[in-house]
Amino acid sequence: MANEDDCRAALDRIAERLAQVDADKLAEHVVERTISARIPDAGLAYRTRIHAGGLDPFQPTDDPKSAQVRLTVGSDDLVAMARDELNPAKAWATGRLKIEASIFDLLRLRKLL
Repeated sequence: MANEDDCRAALDRIAERLAQVDADKLAEHVVERTISARIPDAGLAYRTRIHAGGLDPFQPTDDPKSAQVRLTVGSDDLVAMARDELNPAKAWATGRLKIEASIFDLLRLRKLL
């Protein structure tokens, strides 16, 4: 099981990767949403906001269910996705990544993955 520092570094790596997406493509597919990432095996939850400029820094949260897009993933899977060792679409299809969001938000996220 990955520790808190590993999870935080993985989230930061994912945010950095999103910052590398072409600004026009990002603006085309992103609408402002709050996002939570819950990592149950580590007892962690973080919250951020996605917008045309990318992701705000992840902050710890006690209320991950209040976000508009809610991700749940195990710590090792989060680290593997950040290292490009696990494809997010495959993780979702196999139940290793759970995403709770509107159908429209899911379609937008798919285009960014």
